[in-house]
This record gives sequence, C-alpha cells and structure tokens, in this order.
Amino acid sequence: MITKRIIPCLDIKNGRVVKGINFVEMRDVGDPVEAAAAYEKAGADEIAFLDITATNQGRSTVVELAARVAKQISIPFTVGGGIRSIEDFRQVFSCGADKVSINTAAIDMPELISKAADEFGKQRIMVAIDAGRRQDGTGWDVYKNGGEINTGLDAIEWAARVEGLGAGEILLTSIDRDGTKEGYDIELTAAVAQKVGIPVIASGGAGDMQDFADAIIMGKADAVLAASLFHFHEVDIKQLKEFLAAQGLPVRQDFE
Repeated sequence: MITKRIIPCLDIKNGRVVKGINFVEMRDVGDPVEAAAAYEKAGADEIAFLDITATNQGRSTVVELAARVAKQISIPFTVGGGIRSIEDFRQVFSCGADKVSINTAAIDMPELISKAADEFGKQRIMVAIDAGRRQDGTGWDVYKNGGEINTGLDAIEWAARVEGLGAGEILLTSIDRDGTKEGYDIELTAAVAQKVGIPVIASGGAGDMQDFADAIIMGKADAVLAASLFHFHEVDIKQLKEFLAAQGLPVRQDFE
C-alpha cells in the first residue's frame, strides 16, 4: 500500500500564515518560513503554501516569500494562489516549488491544466477543488475565488474532467467543514476518490486524530491536509503518525 501523507497547510495573507472558519474570519497564526521549517522537523511529508488572496486581488503569488520557504525545507513543497499562465507556473517552479496548485484558473481556463502538464509533467500539477454541498443534498458544487463564487459545476464530474485534462493530483476541500473541526466530509472525499485514478488530498474539517484515519480508511484519501490543528498544537504530527500506524495505515516515520 502506498504511504499516506500528512500535509500541513500554510494559508498566506499579507505575508503571514492565517486560519479561518468556512473561508472567513481569518486570524494570524505565524511566520510561514518558521512554520514550514518546524513542520518538516515535526515529520510532515509535504508542505502546502496557498496564497489565499492572490486571485481575488488580481495579483501573482508572493514568489519571494515562497522562495524563502523553499530554502528552509527539503520535503515536497506545493505552492498555489494567483497562478494564471504558464509563465506563472515557471516562475513558481523557479522559486523552489515541487508542485503548483491551481483552482480558479483551472475553472476559467481548463486548457491551462493540459498545457502545464505537457510543459512540466502531470505529477507536478495539482488542481484544488473547493466544494460545497448543495442545499437540496443532491451533491456538491465547485466554488472559485476563495469560495466566494458558486460555479454550478458538479464537484465529482469536475474532478474527473481535471484528471482527463492532465492533473496529477487533486486537493479537495470541503467549504462546509473548513475550520469547523467536525471531521472531513467523508462522503465527498470517497465520491471523488472513487471517480478518479489520481491521488486525492482530503482537506477541511479535521478535529482529532481519528478524523485523519477516517479520511484515509473510509474516504479513500491518499493524503490528509490540515491547518489549525497543527498551527495551534492540538495534534502532534509524530503522535498522529503513530496513531495511524497503529491502525495499520502506512506512514513515513523516518524523521527526527
């Protein structure tokens, strides 16, 4: 069985790591360079750096800051936010990123997924999907611009489409669960994981260690991403990995 990954997420606003609930009510939680280095030492398998206001502000990702983070870590590093062109991809990769995540640009310009996959290799292209459950309970819609705009796209069908376009990985966030600590949306995660053949990263809602296990076991996630639980030291990554290993899940434990 492929090793399951633990990924702390650094949501960046004005050069600082922030965390909110349901994509709003942001609070400052620290310096991204220091946080990334600490997470690598703690046993994180990857780091995700998402500039959450770049798209809405119509600007590019804060590349200089991402470069400073990249210099401090040796584990895989994903950068997202404000990427709208192949040149943007090239610039972010040049700063030291291993993977680039796109969300709104993928929706507005689906061909960008294919172009980037052809140019840099699909394993380096991540598509982030922010999904919200429909009020009638029939499924999930895809949102863009930091969760502000409902595109009307069906999240499961969009996941299949981005795989076909060349995405190598999907970062799947439940808007409804984001920051709530009520657990990942297992139904959503499983539905996407069963639809596609590429890795799915579960995001949004982790409240305790069992939630991570549930996302992997019941949600069929290949990786689990969280922010506030790690930022506020409510869950220790080493202890989390020991907990997951005790449930028979394969995790990397060869760290300090």
